[in-house]
Amino acid sequence: MLAVQSAADVPNPLSVPSNAPEHCPGTESELAGKAAACEGCANQEICASDKPKGPDPSLPFIKQRMEFVKRKILVLSGKGGVGKSTFTAQLGWAFAADDTTQTGIMDVDICGPSIPTIFGIASEQVHSSSSGWSPVYVQDNLGVMSVGFMLPTAKDAVMWRGPKKNGLISQFLKDVDWGDLDYLVIDTPPGTSDEHLSIVQFLKESGIDGAVLVTTPQEVALQDVHREIDFCRKVGIRILGLVENMSGFVCPSCKNESQIFKPTTGGAKRLAEETGVELLGAIPLDPRIGKSADYGVSFLDEYPDSPATTAYLNIIDRIKQVLDD
Repeated sequence: MLAVQSAADVPNPLSVPSNAPEHCPGTESELAGKAAACEGCANQEICASDKPKGPDPSLPFIKQRMEFVKRKILVLSGKGGVGKSTFTAQLGWAFAADDTTQTGIMDVDICGPSIPTIFGIASEQVHSSSSGWSPVYVQDNLGVMSVGFMLPTAKDAVMWRGPKKNGLISQFLKDVDWGDLDYLVIDTPPGTSDEHLSIVQFLKESGIDGAVLVTTPQEVALQDVHREIDFCRKVGIRILGLVENMSGFVCPSCKNESQIFKPTTGGAKRLAEETGVELLGAIPLDPRIGKSADYGVSFLDEYPDSPATTAYLNIIDRIKQVLDD
């Protein structure tokens, strides 16, 4: 039987002291209490003591939960605004198109949770039971968890330091009753910071099946994604491939394509060649993608004849092939 921490044992991220350092090295680090970021922290003396520091107590609970998840996929990009959340949503809808496939979407973009809006469930709330938190279900085989469900209103800002973010991500992994999942797709914020390191640490024992990196064609995005590739390789995350989003503009009427973000340095194709990462495909910019996201409906279902839909489905089929699914 799956062990579940009692409510008394579950750390509430809101209870973390507000003066916790933003770049806390973690209690298990050799730099705990000794790093520059630790100066002034109320826990500095405890962390710096010679008392042996045990492993994170949440790890066994996370491992138990993740034993029921077949595939864990990260959607990453060093750059913001390239369409990670939109791609995550389409990936989730495509997986769940098969009624026999159970899919979960975990939104760890703590400060910018857009997944609830994209799925059309922004007004929903998380419910709890003896088995943990229940995801919000878009359909019977597609569940979603996001901090967006826990905010008083969609306009409320989330102003948390690293430890609070880490605490909530831990809860999403160990306290959410995901059930048996074929795919857990994790939508991440831009960069290579707290949220990304937390996911890697928490899923170290359970394993991450791979990451899909999303970029746009212009050089300013490619530079940041190059750093994300370096991050994945340093922490040992398998890169499933690279996706070039907003790759040209497709007119819904005439179907002609124009370059909006010109790939002046070769775009994702050149980045893939330079880094040895597979280019999974390129998705043209269709204005109806944004419309679908605003209304919380599946673009793939609403506009099956769009070239962007064809690109999405080809990329998703390739991801399954890479995973041997």
